[in-house]
Amino acid sequence: MENYPKFSVLMSVYYKDVPSFFDQALSSIWLQQTIRPSQIILVKDGLLTEDLEKVIKKYIEICGPSLNIISLQRNSGLAYALSQGLEHCKYDYIARMDSDDISTPERFDKQLTFLHKNKDIDVVGSYLTEINENGDIIKELVKYPLENGELREFFSKRDPLAHPTAFFRKSFFMKAGSYTNEINLGEDTVLWYRGFINNCHFANVPHVGLLFRRTNSFYKRRSNWKKSISLLKFRLLTINRRLGYNINADIYAITYFLISISPNFIKKLAYQFFR
Repeated sequence: MENYPKFSVLMSVYYKDVPSFFDQALSSIWLQQTIRPSQIILVKDGLLTEDLEKVIKKYIEICGPSLNIISLQRNSGLAYALSQGLEHCKYDYIARMDSDDISTPERFDKQLTFLHKNKDIDVVGSYLTEINENGDIIKELVKYPLENGELREFFSKRDPLAHPTAFFRKSFFMKAGSYTNEINLGEDTVLWYRGFINNCHFANVPHVGLLFRRTNSFYKRRSNWKKSISLLKFRLLTINRRLGYNINADIYAITYFLISISPNFIKKLAYQFFR
């Protein structure tokens, strides 16, 4: 596609992030893409380590005025950080990116081209490959359904898009609202629900757009009791009822809850075979 529209990338970083992963994430969206973003919104979610600050300083020099830093005085969580960053996104297209993943070189090209051709779609994700701490592939291909109807049905089981692969029209947030911390560590699930309930249209492109970092800390984050219980209630009482899902959706919600509170070796098996 010629004459690509300008777009923003929305990221957040906090003190527990790994500097080398963060460096690779920024490199993948600025130095390795076939098309570059016009703006990177990087939210510093509280005070950072010296090594993380060094990475930011490096990319301020590389990216120049295209890298916009938003500093929060204290660590407030991903949902709040993204909601603050969203207010600074200038353009009508917004790509999400996490600070430990790697976008593949044609990710933005594929997703922008898709949105240009499909005016009814509000947000598009992609397939992904999972890697570990060392960058080794642990799962070659994770697929998601491609079309809106399939994705709405898929949401009865689990999230329809991998959040770090999402590429939005800004109008998505005008329809669905911004990120909220209504569910602790479940901001993406809430966002997808609000998208569906407000008639947003979803899609995925059949292209690996992201190397998703699945490390030991990934499983620890999913061992949060408060998140697990809140998400179970939200699915049973809100998502499944308001979107008209049947008893199978309730069974999936309970199964996901049991996996989330299980030991890490069970989580690893579940993600390897059922993701």
